[in-house]
Amino acid sequence: MKLFSRMSDIARSPGDPVVITPGPSVKPAADQMARGLGWFSLALGAFELAAPRTITRFLGMEGHENLIRAYGAREIAAGMTSLSTEKELGLWSRVFGDALDIATLMAACRYSNPKRENVALALAVVVGITLLDLGSANAQTMTHSRRKGRHRDYSDRSGFPGGAIMARGKALERQRSETTGAIR
Repeated sequence: MKLFSRMSDIARSPGDPVVITPGPSVKPAADQMARGLGWFSLALGAFELAAPRTITRFLGMEGHENLIRAYGAREIAAGMTSLSTEKELGLWSRVFGDALDIATLMAACRYSNPKRENVALALAVVVGITLLDLGSANAQTMTHSRRKGRHRDYSDRSGFPGGAIMARGKALERQRSETTGAIR
């Protein structure tokens, strides 16, 4: 992001205003990570739906293609949710999905499996991704949740642009004009 900022400074005239602090349109790092993980989920889920035999052959889990397809659908759902306004829900669903993946891989990591080394590699990758998902879900929760005991104070707001007194004055003026107009 800083690179693009520096590049745009090249085209700036000396008198142009400079952004000192970013506005609300700049996404926090937690949102950017959620977006990246959401796209990763969509790609992984599409691969699991499109090529379950390749995955099961690699892991020595032949005959479990439908399970891999179900996990692919779950990944796509988590990815779509992570890209929506419900990022926190999507990221936590990724964490729980990772727990399912770990349990499945642990079951496949038996001595009778000739591809046990592949399963161990996949397990290491999934554990790493789980840590990333967990950190991202926690960051998302911390970034977008309100602290306990802190409530927003709207007591100074009336909902009227000029305040309640001005709104009452306008209403009285309108009522008077309607009353005088009705008499004529």
